[in-house]
Amino acid sequence: MALNKVLRRAKIKRRIRKKVSGTSVIPRLSVFRSNKQIYAQLIDDLSGKTLVSVGSLKIDEAQKVNKTEQASIVGKKIAEKAISAGVSSVVFDRNGYLYHGRIKSLADSAREGGLKF
Repeated sequence: MALNKVLRRAKIKRRIRKKVSGTSVIPRLSVFRSNKQIYAQLIDDLSGKTLVSVGSLKIDEAQKVNKTEQASIVGKKIAEKAISAGVSSVVFDRNGYLYHGRIKSLADSAREGGLKF
């Protein structure tokens, strides 16, 4: 039976989350991609708390560029906020999305911003 797109992504997401977990020292950088926006958050899975979050919806300069550049801006912002919160190393959770396009752009700019993963 062929899976639809949502079920396929959910299956991949479960497979990733079995292996990837964040702590307060090394949180999980989780990415959510909608059709128009992109969001990233640092999560401590042991306490179940979000440490830092950034979304392209709240950034004015991200509304004037294409979606790949938007993801790059979000990556830079999440890196800035993470470093100011005292986090320098994270584990990357692509959340079931393929690692290319907007997801890759966000990850690359977060690395340029100073995050290690």
